[in-house]
Amino acid sequence: MGFYGNVIFPRVLDYVMSTGQMKKTRAALLTEVSGDVFEVGFGTGLNLPFYPEQVKRLVTVDPNPGCNKRARKRIAASSIDVETHELGGESLPFDDACFDSIVCTWTLCSIAEVDKALAEMHRVLRPKGRLFFVEHGLADEDRTRGIQHRLNPLWKIIGDGCHLNRNMKDLIQDAHFQFASLENFYMPKSPKWASYMYKGIAVKG
Repeated sequence: MGFYGNVIFPRVLDYVMSTGQMKKTRAALLTEVSGDVFEVGFGTGLNLPFYPEQVKRLVTVDPNPGCNKRARKRIAASSIDVETHELGGESLPFDDACFDSIVCTWTLCSIAEVDKALAEMHRVLRPKGRLFFVEHGLADEDRTRGIQHRLNPLWKIIGDGCHLNRNMKDLIQDAHFQFASLENFYMPKSPKWASYMYKGIAVKG
């Protein structure tokens, strides 16, 4: 991982993902998280303040050392016991069916082998366990989709592997999850090509 990905990108990510609308979305998503919790793509720890009181311990993975470094201050300030692992989501060092909840926020866009990562999430969830997710991805309008497809090669460089045009509904469904809820919307005050959201809860089938 180069200087941009390890030093510059974590700072940009931390700033962009800290907006008021992002905070509202995180807070709404995480209300029902419970049990043994695993977060994929922990980033700089921006979800920590929004976990409900019943969450006492959290296991996380993130492959970016720069993000992990910035997350340490938030971990130190949190009442949650956080166990961090500096690795990606494609191969997880955990037993089958060991978590009740998995949290994934604006992460599936940047995992290289996203199908493999979702299969791993399905594996480590307990039966009827829940995946709490909010992701940006392929829009519902042809014109916006065209812009996403054209910008995607450049955006993957700027966004350290982030894809604009992944269909998150299909990806999650194809990994044998069943949707308990799913909302699609454009994030206010953001360009449509970067702000089409998939937010919901999926249950292990």
